[in-house]
Amino acid sequence: MAKDLESALAAVGPRLRELRRRREITLTRLAETTGISVSTLSRLESGSRRPTLELLLPLAEAYQVTLDELVDAPETGDPRVRARPIRRGGRTYVPLSRRPGGLQAFKQILPPEPGACGVEQQTHEGYEWLYVLSGRVRLLLGDHDLVLTPGEAAEFDTRLPHAILNPGPEPAEVLNIFGPQGERVHVRARSTHGSGDDVAQ
Repeated sequence: MAKDLESALAAVGPRLRELRRRREITLTRLAETTGISVSTLSRLESGSRRPTLELLLPLAEAYQVTLDELVDAPETGDPRVRARPIRRGGRTYVPLSRRPGGLQAFKQILPPEPGACGVEQQTHEGYEWLYVLSGRVRLLLGDHDLVLTPGEAAEFDTRLPHAILNPGPEPAEVLNIFGPQGERVHVRARSTHGSGDDVAQ
């Protein structure tokens, strides 16, 4: 039993390093996000620092994965996703998938932004699919300015300049599927609209 525990703990470091590299996050950026020093993070990844709950909790939150995934705990057979919602710039993202890397699914709740003008469209590698559950969604895609209503879907190459807004008057709910590039841009990047970088409780 003790040998199994030591083996599991020894595997945490390489898993943390691989997870960080897949997300293309630097140690410095991760230190800013978690409050854990760069040297401690480096020692955790190399295996020279023993992982503790105090260190793993903020890392799991930063990567939006469960503690079970960080320590590679055996599957329980429960398929339900219990990841906590993420708040960014007044928007709420509800993770609908658990595994890091590859395609990620989210429900996005957009607050009304009827007065939004001069919106900066963004580009990044990847592909995005969205489906409107409720409310109205304004999709700026290159020269196109579209309003989507419940039941409508859109898919596009994210190398095209784009922005997604809620013209109001009610909150809008959208299902999103995108790859790691889109996940990082839409969910993990610091908001330019304010300090709403906290995780929703």
